[in-house]
Formats: sequence, structure tokens, C-alpha cells
Amino acid sequence: MSRISRRAAGKRLLAGCAAALSPARELLGVTKINSVVRGVQIGAQAYSFRDRPLDECIAAFREVGLGECELTEVHFSKPFAHGGDINQWRLDAPLSFFKAARKKFDEAGISLSALGYNFSPIYTDQMIERGFQMAQAMGLDCITGSTKVSMVPRIDPYAQKYKIKVGYHNHDKSSDPDEIATAESIERALKGASPYAWINLDIGHFTAANQDPVAFLRKHHDKIVTIHIKDRKKDHGPNVPFGMGDTPIVEVLHLVRDNHWKFPANIEYEYGNYAPGLDTIAEVRKCYAYCRKALES
Repeated sequence: MSRISRRAAGKRLLAGCAAALSPARELLGVTKINSVVRGVQIGAQAYSFRDRPLDECIAAFREVGLGECELTEVHFSKPFAHGGDINQWRLDAPLSFFKAARKKFDEAGISLSALGYNFSPIYTDQMIERGFQMAQAMGLDCITGSTKVSMVPRIDPYAQKYKIKVGYHNHDKSSDPDEIATAESIERALKGASPYAWINLDIGHFTAANQDPVAFLRKHHDKIVTIHIKDRKKDHGPNVPFGMGDTPIVEVLHLVRDNHWKFPANIEYEYGNYAPGLDTIAEVRKCYAYCRKALES
């Protein structure tokens, strides 16, 4: 098999970018979608619509009626998961690609609050910086992402350079001291970091790690860029439909509402991973209805 040159590989990747971001029908005169409920901005992590490409993801936000999005990088990189080098794509994709993506959301009446870009420990410094360049191209002042406590000193200089906040996302891996999972590990990750180091609190994972999201929000609400709304059982239990787990979703939403905190509360529909065959739009609509009912009660 002949080996292709870097230039040829780059051309293939850029062609893939164009295909992944093919022009959608312009939405002329679209009114901005309002999904603020009792002063709380309800939106979604675009990972909720991970089963569809970017244009269909945007259409799903409109169909459900969600006016705010935390856009995961998966909608850009997924086309290259098979038969392509995702890491090379991250470096080679033109920044105009991300500007065009932002324009699509603007034309659809959906606000973008952050770019979801995970900082893997295997990333080079160039790949870490690339996430900030993507966010900057999209006109965003915030990145949310999963990483390790030990990665924060590598990430923070770029946050300062680009003046972009990073909301560090927690997971349910509390047995690993390098994992951002517990209140203690989150506090340790931010200790000594710049003012650009923030928190993206996933209240479902936090509950599964046997942590108290209500107490944490009372203490650290001034460092939250967004919260992820999902329901999980304690003791590392599974993701379940809203209202069937141990996550205090209603109490958290009341806390945000009653204290007039302005960070978004983003639905992250994840229980579909464990119940194949569910209709994504129907399930996200149920999640949104649950949040609305909680805030209106």
C-alpha cells in the first residue's frame, strides 16, 4: 500500500471538514429561542444529541425548544473517528470551520455558552492550545472539559494567554486521586491556578461519587461556569431517567433560581447509553419538562 504525504492527508482532512459542516438551509428572521425558566437558563450539553451530525443536532435543539448550547467537540471530530486521524484533524482543521459552526447556531437562534473540549493527558502542548484557538475562533470565552488534576498546570497558562475560562468537569472516579471527582479534588485542582480556572459541575456524577452538590454549590457558586443536569444513583450507581435517581435535581434548580445565579443549567441526556432504542429528542424533551416543572413549583 502506498503511503500518502502529509499534504495529501491534510487535504483529505480539510475536505472532511467541509463535508461535516455542509451548508444548511439559512434560517432567515429566526427569533432567538427562549428557554429561561424563572430566571434560570436551561440548555443542553450537545453530547445529549451525540447520535446525529451537527446540522441535525442544531435542528434537535430547535425542536425541543432549548435556546442555549454547550457544544461538545464530538460533533466536529466524530466524522474522523473511523478511517481518519482525529488528533491530526484537530491541528489541521481551518479556524474558519469553527467560525462557520458558530454562525449556524446564531442563525438558528441558539446561544453558545462554551466549547466542550477534553484535555487528555496524552495531548501535546500544541493540542492543548488548539482547544483555545477553536473557542476563540467561535467567539467564546469559556471551555468546559474533562481532564486530570495534574493537567491543570499545563492547561492554565493557555487559559491566561487566550483569556478564556476553563470549567473543569467532574466524573465519578473518586478512588483515583488524580481524577476530578470529589469536592476535595476539585478544590485541589483549582488551588494555585489563575482566575481563569473554573468549575463545570456535573451534579449526577457528583452524586454517584457520594458527594453533595447542594452543599458544593452553596460554597463554590461564584466559580461555576455551568452545571450538568443528569440523574444517577449514589455509590457509583447508573444513569437513570430524571426523578428516578438520587441526584437532588429539584433542590439544585431551586437553589439556582432562588439565589439568582446566572450560570446555565445544561441537560446532559446520558441514560440513553444504557437503554438502546430510546428516541433522543423525546427523552431530552422529557428532561426539559422535568426541569421546567421543578423551577415552576
